[in-house]
Amino acid sequence: MGEAEANHWDGPPLEAWRPWRPNEAAAVLDGCSALWRVVGGWAIDLSIGRETRQHEDLEIAVARAEFPLIREHLEARGFVLYEAGDEEARRLAPGQAPNPRKHQNWVADPAVDVWRLDVMLEPGDAETWIFRRDERIRAPIAFMIAGGAMPHLKAHGALLYKAKALRPKDQADFANALPVLAHDERRWLTEALRIAHPGHTWISALEAAG
Repeated sequence: MGEAEANHWDGPPLEAWRPWRPNEAAAVLDGCSALWRVVGGWAIDLSIGRETRQHEDLEIAVARAEFPLIREHLEARGFVLYEAGDEEARRLAPGQAPNPRKHQNWVADPAVDVWRLDVMLEPGDAETWIFRRDERIRAPIAFMIAGGAMPHLKAHGALLYKAKALRPKDQADFANALPVLAHDERRWLTEALRIAHPGHTWISALEAAG
């Protein structure tokens, strides 16, 4: 690939991920007024109450409108944010808003030149959770987000995101989470899958669980 064709890359190398654990991220974010929550595979494990597998990264989500709050908090502590996606990582210039068509922002720790956190930007607000990939799917924040010292997207919401790829780890997350889903959570996920992924293989398993 010639120089003109190379994707833009700032910051640590792609493979330089040494992610925080959720409790470490919570300590760094203590005092931040943004309504952030752990998402992805760690959200499944936090919902279950135990660590079921290894995690290569740590993802949190925040409403796009609140991103400046979390960015200011992290930058004040010496971390650097990069807009990520499409095999690129671009450092956000002071005052630069993220591209509205992108949703990932990686947090670099320049003291050790590694990536620590992926901050995902979502629609919605303090009252309503909205599925980024299909905004017809929404629910009250209280039904989707577990609060407390370790806020996280509950398993039924995390599984909806995982339903798209169906990687082995997504299948394992579904198998581990299914027994702990409440009846209303299973029913919600079933209906959400019918909208976002008609005919999805998880629908029959959710229906069989009652």
